[in-house]
Amino acid sequence: MKWVGRILALLVFAGFLLVVAAFTALLWLNIPEVTAGMAAKAVCSAHFVSGRTESAEELMTKDVSPASPAFLLVSSSIDDSEKSVTAKFLGVFSRRASLLDQRGCVLDAQPQPDAVAFTAAPLRPAPWPEGDAAVPVAQWGTGVDSAGLQQAVQQAFVGAGDPDAANTRAVAVVQGGRLLVAQESTDIPQNVALHGWSASKTVAAMLFYKRAQEVGLAITTPVVDAFRPGREPSWVADWRQDERRAITIADLLFMRDGLDNNEGYGPGGSVLQMLYAEPDMASWAASHPVAHPAGTHWQYLSATAVLLSEVTRGQFDTDEEYWAYSKKALFDPIGMTSATLETDTSGTWVGSSYQWASVRDWARLGQVMLKDGDWNGTQVLPKGWLALASTPAMPSGEGHGYGAQTWLPGDPIGGECKAYPGVPADTVAMDGHWGQRVVMVPSRDAVIVRLGWTFTSSQFDGCRLVSDILAALPK
Repeated sequence: MKWVGRILALLVFAGFLLVVAAFTALLWLNIPEVTAGMAAKAVCSAHFVSGRTESAEELMTKDVSPASPAFLLVSSSIDDSEKSVTAKFLGVFSRRASLLDQRGCVLDAQPQPDAVAFTAAPLRPAPWPEGDAAVPVAQWGTGVDSAGLQQAVQQAFVGAGDPDAANTRAVAVVQGGRLLVAQESTDIPQNVALHGWSASKTVAAMLFYKRAQEVGLAITTPVVDAFRPGREPSWVADWRQDERRAITIADLLFMRDGLDNNEGYGPGGSVLQMLYAEPDMASWAASHPVAHPAGTHWQYLSATAVLLSEVTRGQFDTDEEYWAYSKKALFDPIGMTSATLETDTSGTWVGSSYQWASVRDWARLGQVMLKDGDWNGTQVLPKGWLALASTPAMPSGEGHGYGAQTWLPGDPIGGECKAYPGVPADTVAMDGHWGQRVVMVPSRDAVIVRLGWTFTSSQFDGCRLVSDILAALPK
């Protein structure tokens, strides 16, 4: 029977080798650090920035665990006294995210117990946009197909609260400056701030555009020449030594920088590495070499949006001015009360991914963009932003369906909705991961917002939703 013992010993040894190999792969792909970081950041923001009151376990179940089986190995805990969240991978690899004033939840930051967390307030009874009240259905007017609009919205909420379904969290519809629809799903508290993911890119670009106009910075300026004295990050010196010195601000705006990077979301992917393992995201993004001459190649990259946020940071004398700018320059003037644009550990806006706002406040952002910066007669953003955002990045291909940090879904060449006749060619959109949409249609004077947590993209057709809602609105 010695051979039986030998076989068992070999099997045990083989199992041991498999465990060692799996653990080595986890470390090589940086999975423990990234996974714990994503959990800590997600729960911290959902609790302190969004204003949701569920337990850490509930927030993990709703927001985090369905994204990957790896999160089944992660636990998280909320410390309300320190305004922080700690997450642990296998109980060993630990990451903490803490709420900081004006910066949201920040990974690996020192706790700030006196930071002010967002608490969802009751809806303001005045009509939107001064308040939060939508127009009653009876007052929509004869031009609106009331049954059709209600059906389209109701259809959008099929599967809400189910991570395996479309899982819509909120919808808003504005036309002619009137909020016709504003609705959250039943599993999300009313008026909480919701995550925009890559819809944040357009918001951060709007802020850049306003600051650039204030300081006289042209978008044709090379990035290496764009920073105020004393505000130049260390990576600029490296860019001056090679082809990267030719990259302009416009190349960042239109995703034409040509850097050798990718938009990877899988294990070991570049986006996850940047968001959850890099304390200085812009420096990491800037470290990539050139793959294409500046301005000649379009590639959608979250890293590029973070570089643009660093350029914006360089237009202020202090970080405190920079962190306060989003609220002072845009959010407060249009009546937003729920908005936060979060930063990385170094202090740069994560303009690629971390804008939070309630569905009614996302509609305000859409409305001010739709009106090219005008807000009830006050020019909150300088004129020209909508035209710039609507300009195709490239003369053909996918890049013709993308403008300045803004998607052009109705574009007949590169638009994702070009096959849908109900989506006009002048449609522009802030689009984000897992089904975030803030869609502006100038020819229809309409804004459509859909926020969700759609883990399976096939469960949600954003083009169909826009087409169906517009079909119910007056021409």
